[in-house]
Amino acid sequence: MYDYIIIGAGSAGCVLAGRLSEDPAARVLLLEAGPRDWHPFIHMPAGLAKLVQRRDINWDYHTVPEPQLHNRVLWWPRGKVLGGSSAINAMCYARGVPADYDRWAAQGARGWDWAAVLPYFRRSEGNTRGADALHGGDGPLTVSDLRHVNPLSEVFIEAAAQAGIPRNPDFNGPEQLGAGLYQVTQRDGVRCSAATAYLAPARARPNLTVHTGALATGLVIEHGRATGVRYLHRGRPAQAHAAREVLLCGGAINSPQLLMLSGIGPADELRRHGIAVLHDAPGVGANLQDHLDICTLHHATRPLTYDRVSDLRIAFDYYLRGRRGAGTSNIAEAGAFVRSPLAPDALADIQLHFVPAMLDDHGRHRLPGDGYTVHACFLRPRSRGRIRLAGADPRQPPRIEANYLGDPEGFDLRMMVQCARLAREVLLQPAFAPYRGAPIFPPRNDLPDAELEDFVRAKAETIYHPVGTCRMGSDETAVVDPQLRVRGVEGLRVVDASVMPTLVGGNTNAPTIMIAERAADLIRGRLPG
Repeated sequence: MYDYIIIGAGSAGCVLAGRLSEDPAARVLLLEAGPRDWHPFIHMPAGLAKLVQRRDINWDYHTVPEPQLHNRVLWWPRGKVLGGSSAINAMCYARGVPADYDRWAAQGARGWDWAAVLPYFRRSEGNTRGADALHGGDGPLTVSDLRHVNPLSEVFIEAAAQAGIPRNPDFNGPEQLGAGLYQVTQRDGVRCSAATAYLAPARARPNLTVHTGALATGLVIEHGRATGVRYLHRGRPAQAHAAREVLLCGGAINSPQLLMLSGIGPADELRRHGIAVLHDAPGVGANLQDHLDICTLHHATRPLTYDRVSDLRIAFDYYLRGRRGAGTSNIAEAGAFVRSPLAPDALADIQLHFVPAMLDDHGRHRLPGDGYTVHACFLRPRSRGRIRLAGADPRQPPRIEANYLGDPEGFDLRMMVQCARLAREVLLQPAFAPYRGAPIFPPRNDLPDAELEDFVRAKAETIYHPVGTCRMGSDETAVVDPQLRVRGVEGLRVVDASVMPTLVGGNTNAPTIMIAERAADLIRGRLPG
């Protein structure tokens, strides 16, 4: 018997485990389907380039064939390890903008406006630049400047300035628009995942139990209340009970899947798989949103890129030189937030990530020679997808219908063309002239919009930001209320990126950690219910 059971030791689950176990009287169980975060490439930042090949720490999900993307099946990597996706991501620290959170509140997520969430961003953040009105200086999540920057990343920032994009030293400062280097979740040149930041300091507490290799198979619900969880622990059936609450932190894919497996979801969907309906909740799995991303690649005329640097050499230098050098790079070192001509307001609607290497198919396809890549994504897509069950077996991956470019007006496609055009414009600036080789993707620099549309359909991929499938709101169709409590079931909350009503204008890891920080106060009764 525990007081709290946390399902999923990803970004949100690690935060909750660390915060709730601060109370020595609270018994906390944390379940994680993956292993410990032992692998050296998790902790060496540049090791992320090798982690794409590690199926033991990755859920290795795939979408169904996407109708608007030439029926391609897209790969969705998600962290299956202590720290979740914060243990395998590119460590870019970005929050979005205040208007994102004010929009949440206006849509019914009362108490999640910018003024309410900023204290939790500051509480979580330990920025090495120090604290100010927008940043925290002593939080558990260390945020720092990059120790190593490839010369081409500085070239990208200069090229962006030549394209009319101003320099910005802090994307989380008073203004998001501009180009600059990302700050990263690193501590002294080492990845600072949620497991490092929140779980590691709590592991010695006698009131915290952590089980890895523990796949949740169903919630125990008695008389309308969640009282525990069934799971497979290293392949053997087990069950645990919660005296206070069950906290579901599986993320935008796993959280709706487990709810549906437990009889909470769209009734017709559950019956189709022979699952008894405990609570008909049509919103479970709906409202899926993600940032679609298009990569523009060029050959480089000088061998400055990371393409031919030996992974073993990087690791050797990294550990021999006191965690310095290229091993500390997050690879996506520079970027920009830009307002396109189609933007409906003054906010950035395109985000760029610059990679001083050729990155094709998530880095799984290695190209010969040297080159560089610009990622470009549309920040506020109108298309909505869904998560559905593929079967009643918890070990079977769910059905991911991302529905990219599926908005009836075709606005998302027009915006993705804007993304590709912007990337091309920056790469054709004079700053890149000494380094610019032949284009790779697309194969020409003069493609008209019609051909850029086909390029997007043929090459666009996820940039790893799925959210929204257990939407938070005040209406009856919301899956959770503004206190993150699941409607129709007592003693159960969802705490992860799935509760976001809409995508934020940026990377989603920092907002997920903020959600969990605020949820910990809600659970402990430190905020009005």
